[in-house]
Amino acid sequence: MSSPPSGRCPNDRTSRRFAYPPAATAMTAVTESPAMSVIRPKGGIRRILLATDLSAASEGAAMQALDLARDLGATLLIVSVIDAGSLRLPGGRSALRVDQVRLGREAAAQDLVTRGRAMGVAVNFLIWEGDAGESIVEAARSEQVDLVVVGSHGRGSVGRFFLGSVSDFVVRHAASPVLVVRARGELPS
Repeated sequence: MSSPPSGRCPNDRTSRRFAYPPAATAMTAVTESPAMSVIRPKGGIRRILLATDLSAASEGAAMQALDLARDLGATLLIVSVIDAGSLRLPGGRSALRVDQVRLGREAAAQDLVTRGRAMGVAVNFLIWEGDAGESIVEAARSEQVDLVVVGSHGRGSVGRFFLGSVSDFVVRHAASPVLVVRARGELPS
């Protein structure tokens, strides 16, 4: 009886393929011992999406995303979402116009692009209008990213209850893994 080219027994199941999430990068499980299985990605993280409002509070998430992209050799897509509803004052008047906010976000995004490219990272940006959580999840899906990086603004559990949390929504609904970066000085809740 001849053995397979790998030299393993034909019934040896130490190498298997998994797909998670559906249509995602294939994974290989390598069994080191009967009790231990190590999962290694095939292809790794190639596209990272940074979801940001481009404020000073989200600088930590921006730096984490830039460092990850540089270290992994990944491209970085910056996505910022303008929620027109959040620009309204009580009574319905607008505090700012969407075009004013867009100009500020474009300038801030261009600054991040310049910083990223100086680090050797391929960086692009998109500015969308709509609900922030839903738009980030849709951008991650349509751009087929491997990882989403999002900041937490430190509102804690009370803030999430009353205000809703974009990062919480993204964690619960995104198909790809999500890295939440705490704002500087934020304590775990």
